[in-house]
Amino acid sequence: MNTYRTAEIARSIGVHSNTVRLYEGLGLIPKTEREPNGYRVFTDFHMEQIRFVRTALKVEVLQNGLRKKIIDIIKASADGDFDRAIHLTKGYLHQIKKERRNAEEAIAIAEQLLSGSRTEANRACLTRKEAASYLQVTMDALRNWEMNGLLTVKRKQNGYRIYTDEDIRRLKIIRSLRCANYSLTAILRMLCALSGDSRANIREVIDTPGENDDIVSVCDKLLTSLEYAENNARDMLVHLGKMKKQFKTNPTL
Repeated sequence: MNTYRTAEIARSIGVHSNTVRLYEGLGLIPKTEREPNGYRVFTDFHMEQIRFVRTALKVEVLQNGLRKKIIDIIKASADGDFDRAIHLTKGYLHQIKKERRNAEEAIAIAEQLLSGSRTEANRACLTRKEAASYLQVTMDALRNWEMNGLLTVKRKQNGYRIYTDEDIRRLKIIRSLRCANYSLTAILRMLCALSGDSRANIREVIDTPGENDDIVSVCDKLLTSLEYAENNARDMLVHLGKMKKQFKTNPTL
């Protein structure tokens, strides 16, 4: 098996030497042997494992422990336990598919709520506590959504907020989208677009950050990110399959 110095590995893969050292320190690749002068000695397995790490970390999906699962997969591969790494990756892929279904279902629910028949205007008159109980969310969630501009609630003369039928409909949409991990920014973008054009394409608007958005998170383009994550998980399975064949025994030797 070929051996390499740190600089050779870094140059071949296109990363900084410190990145290679960081991966070793984090346990994402196996510990290297050392020459008498202290230089690290990398093998073909280290080379391929670093390539796998780069593939696995391409996607930044953080919700519901997905990032931790990626790290567990990488460490299983680093240990040469390819069967476990493949098993974990299949579980990761299954969860990604579930997240995509949830995201799609939330869009469908929002579309249904927006297109449904409207009841008599302002028939409901709920306090914040009553609205939170009805929607099965916390009062802090309602406060947070209001503070972030997702909803403007009228007040009585005594200053107490009142939630109308239209407010509850809007809150149901927000709740569904938040449960599917859409960001507050993405939801606000969609609601603002709908206020200007009721025929706006929800799916397109919620997944397309504006040109003036200073910071764009993964959840601001959730549909695209989950699709990318699913394709990337398939690439990981292919990569692990090749590594399993190439390094059947004692991969670090």
